Amino acid sequence: MVFYFTGTGNSLYIAKQIEEKPVSIPQIMKGSHLDFTADQIGIVAPVYGHEVPPMVKDFLKKSSFRTGYFYMILTYGNRHGGAAELAQKLCEECGISVSYINVVLMADNWLPSFDMNEQKALDKHVDEQMQVILADLKARKHGISPVTEADRQAHQQFLAGISHMPADAWQHLIQVTDGCIGCGICEKVCPSASIHVINGKAVHTPGNCQTCLACAHACPQKAIGLTVPEKNPQARYRNEHISLQEIINSNHQEEK
Repeated sequence: MVFYFTGTGNSLYIAKQIEEKPVSIPQIMKGSHLDFTADQIGIVAPVYGHEVPPMVKDFLKKSSFRTGYFYMILTYGNRHGGAAELAQKLCEECGISVSYINVVLMADNWLPSFDMNEQKALDKHVDEQMQVILADLKARKHGISPVTEADRQAHQQFLAGISHMPADAWQHLIQVTDGCIGCGICEKVCPSASIHVINGKAVHTPGNCQTCLACAHACPQKAIGLTVPEKNPQARYRNEHISLQEIINSNHQEEK
């Protein structure tokens, strides 16, 4: 049993290598019964600011996992900042006994810092990393990915940087330009129902935004940007192995 959260397809690509039909966290969070039993249970998620997205944290806190082997695979694009150690601490806080945590270096989709054209051109040897992880999971290996003092310092520097920002700063990162044609793709790829087409134009509502940037990356008109400068406003990203429809299936929060 593998659960995943994805914005641009990276974590879904990893999850599909572990299990043919992994379960979307945004979709299963709709249910009231979050009690799971399996021989192995895994979580695949990206790290934002070195930690898993808020929705993944919420899923871990609300769920009950009955398994002899619980693991997490975390995708990151530049520096993981001790993500495995931070995830281990989160599991402990949630009362989850975690057996294995590893990280996978992939394309970084954080638009303020990285040019997506440059990221797509890099070979980060994802498949080689996954060969090791898949072998570890098959052998039910125990342990977490090594974390250095430099990693911990990187996370502390990040925390120091955001301490000067308003608490809800990330909720106001998305902006819709006049180029929006109201196609609705942004609404369909959003895992938290934070963006909707109203009167023919996308409207972003702060409050529960996961800052995954799925809406910005998926907009065919590049009409969704950020309130901060971007490295390359004309470049966007989706994992080459994952279709737009797969991300929609993962994230679309249809109103009942």
